[in-house]
Amino acid sequence: MARVIFYEKPGCGTNGRQKRLLEQAGHEVVARSLLSEPWTGERLAAFFGDMPVPARFNPAAPGIKSGGVDPRAFSAEQALALMLEEPLFIRRPLLEVEGVRCAGFEGPLVARLLGPASGDAPQGCSRPEVGACPTPAEAVAP
Repeated sequence: MARVIFYEKPGCGTNGRQKRLLEQAGHEVVARSLLSEPWTGERLAAFFGDMPVPARFNPAAPGIKSGGVDPRAFSAEQALALMLEEPLFIRRPLLEVEGVRCAGFEGPLVARLLGPASGDAPQGCSRPEVGACPTPAEAVAP
């Protein structure tokens, strides 16, 4: 099976379920914090490929949910600059498997990893009623 580098927001319940699906499919999941990773524009852009710019954004990011940020208003370069400044805007998870990268938990890479189960994979925020997931510090607080 594959070694999957899984960039997540620590404490995100949806990311937790996605990691479990990958592990149940027999893959080794190496979780890393999307928020503390030392991103560069070039490295981050490699996960997006030819995705439309608005699809590169995390629709559950507080700035987007509040209406303060409109992902349709950004060029690819402007979007990367914003995401480097505030990683919560990055669509997640980011996955890397044997040099292949993707953003989000759908598409050919995820289908290859999960096989027939990929159609049932959780993609959006599983807790929209709470408004936002806890910050990583809140997620690990006693």
